[in-house]
Amino acid sequence: MIDLSRVPLPEPIMETIDQVIAFEQTPLREQFPYTDSYNLIMSSARRFKTDTALEFLLQGLPEETSNTTSFTELGAQITRTANLLNSLGITADDAVSIILPILPQTHFAIWGAQAAGIANPINPMLEAENIGEIIAAAGSRVVICLGQSQHSNIWEKVVAAAAGTQTVETLLSVHVPGLTKPNSDAGDTNVQVMDFDSAIAGMNAGSLDSDRQFSADQVAAYFHTGGTTGRPKLAQLTHGNMAFLGQLMQVYTAHMTYHTVLCGLPLFHIYGVIIQGVAAFSVGYRVILMTPAGFRSPVAMEHFWKLVDRFKVQQFSAVPTVLMALADIPVGDADISSLTNINSGAAPLSLPFELNFEKRFQVEVGNGYGMTETTALISRAPAQQPPGSVGMRIPYSQIRIAHLDGTRVTKDCELGESGVILVKGPQVFIGYKTEIDNANAWIEDGWFNTGDLGYLDADGFLYLSGRAKDLIIRSGHNIDPELIEEPLSTHPEVSAVIAVGLPDPYAGELPMAFVVKKPGSNVDADTLLTYCAEKISERAAIPKRIEFIDAMPLTAVGKIFRPALRQRIAKLVLDAHLAKAGIAAAVQLEIEKKRGLVANIVLEDKSQRAAAEELLQGYTLAIVIS
Repeated sequence: MIDLSRVPLPEPIMETIDQVIAFEQTPLREQFPYTDSYNLIMSSARRFKTDTALEFLLQGLPEETSNTTSFTELGAQITRTANLLNSLGITADDAVSIILPILPQTHFAIWGAQAAGIANPINPMLEAENIGEIIAAAGSRVVICLGQSQHSNIWEKVVAAAAGTQTVETLLSVHVPGLTKPNSDAGDTNVQVMDFDSAIAGMNAGSLDSDRQFSADQVAAYFHTGGTTGRPKLAQLTHGNMAFLGQLMQVYTAHMTYHTVLCGLPLFHIYGVIIQGVAAFSVGYRVILMTPAGFRSPVAMEHFWKLVDRFKVQQFSAVPTVLMALADIPVGDADISSLTNINSGAAPLSLPFELNFEKRFQVEVGNGYGMTETTALISRAPAQQPPGSVGMRIPYSQIRIAHLDGTRVTKDCELGESGVILVKGPQVFIGYKTEIDNANAWIEDGWFNTGDLGYLDADGFLYLSGRAKDLIIRSGHNIDPELIEEPLSTHPEVSAVIAVGLPDPYAGELPMAFVVKKPGSNVDADTLLTYCAEKISERAAIPKRIEFIDAMPLTAVGKIFRPALRQRIAKLVLDAHLAKAGIAAAVQLEIEKKRGLVANIVLEDKSQRAAAEELLQGYTLAIVIS
């Protein structure tokens, strides 16, 4: 077990795979004694006492007065929340849905709900129909959400969603001065409405009234991970998953002094909840909550470098689109020398862009790999990371690269050979809430199928080479193609439809669809795009482009061959981007075993190479320019 009294250590202790293996020689439970999120956070409340745990900015202005929460207060508010929920009848098997922006109360709600029952964070940007489906899938009896506000329609959406369920009994409205109205009205419904802050104020802050005894295998949270229309997919994460990641971060940061991290990531997303939530609390970081909208706040983004200067931020985590936005924001006279590293995740980051960003801002950008089902982490980047890799496996876990036939392994891959990435470990969830979703998730012997393709090198570093599962990743938002294909296929003039990712230098991918028309049809793309906007309830999934083709490409056994469609659209996009910039080139796409989709670009004028590299640096597919 790491000796926290000796922090900081002289140097990192898990920078090579040999060091990871050596660390694992101590049994997991000896190394990490906590098995639940509540007691882990309470230990931090005792250790760090009056130190600041959370600092909240409502507007994101450089000179704005912040609202602070100490570690003692954090522990007290989480306990009060748990006791309120317990008084409302929430027990260990009951879910509490949480629909909130980035607020201190969001943390009180998430960790308090886990202490009383099961937390179910939901994206507040979803439409009422989607929110209602997720609440119903979780079976939530209590919902905690933002109160009525002239700046947001969260309250109205949640009221409508709750009214359509058979389970919701109580709405707890969160009030934020300057953001919400003092009172929230649920209208003509049978749902009880209570003010969250007022309700928890009178609760016991010293201990859990339930005297709950936790175990590692108890479900702590339901995270929505997508799914087809009308049937949300909920990943079940345990208290053991949460506590493991929190304590693991103590080890990864044991050579660092306590410092400040900035959080602009939403707190319904696994990374924001885990890495900038329980893990940050476990380490003792001061977390700056950068407005309710986080990185989506135009004001906060405009002043981002000033905020780094003001709070002496050392780290922050972001998706590639945020880094691309920051690259266009001048540092000006802000002193950002405190910033040492940035974690990029949720979507692939272009290597050329990464290198240019590091050089310009003099900061290290680390690329790790994980997903909701693995409590945010599968591999982590050490200080010295080979270009293109996503780091090494975390301790007590395993990564296996294999070829599959359904749920059966047909071959274990050699080093350097690409295959499906399988994973085991204490960070891996226990499965989806609905059993039908587990059918293809697990491979023989309890390996979780990530659905991604990759390979390992001799030093234990993992490299991603594509996806076996058909997901569109838009700015870190996973979109199931069926969300597009199902409604679009109902159009009377559509014969067949396949949705794929449209390469985009900013978002990574945008949703688009290839369509085969019915014989004699004259339907145009604009008509179908309008139809999609009316039929697809998840706004992020509404396609940006429709391409008509005569027939779908098929494999030898008659299945639609999606990679051919990805090749086709990538060529169209790159051809158009180069032509618009006045760069004449021949573009050829191919699928390699290691790197996946690769664009080979041959320039007519070799002197334009630097211009072409700069133009295309944001694309996440591999690009070779000659």
